Amino acid sequence: MSDEKKIIIDEDWKSQVEAEKEASEKESAPEQPAAEAGSQRGDPADMQFPPASFDLLLTTLATESLVALGQMPHPMTGKAQPHLNHAKYLIDTIDVLREKTKGNLTPEEQQGLDGLLHQLRMAYVATESAPAASSAPAVESGSDK
Repeated sequence: MSDEKKIIIDEDWKSQVEAEKEASEKESAPEQPAAEAGSQRGDPADMQFPPASFDLLLTTLATESLVALGQMPHPMTGKAQPHLNHAKYLIDTIDVLREKTKGNLTPEEQQGLDGLLHQLRMAYVATESAPAASSAPAVESGSDK
């Protein structure tokens, strides 16, 4: 008879856990469609974003740097205009991230960050020297042949 009581107690415990699990799922289920409904309405302030990551942060800063360097058109104006002070600020911000994360990155992350900074700095130098080069006589390398 004591064996039967243990079985009943175990069955009661299992059914209680299952009931709590179902109640928990029912409570969280209505929240998900409400959150998704906001993004489906086309509200740009409520759009879906990928998970935050170090790579995504660097990509965001690098893209903004390219816009500031005039390498990409500005998303609002559609014009590619260099803003060197803004570009320098963004490149310096990426360099601060490099300094603050030194020793905490994987070799691949460190290599990618160093390569990104090198490319952005070279683009900055090229953009910075472009106005001086445009005032000099233009030399076309392809038409001399």
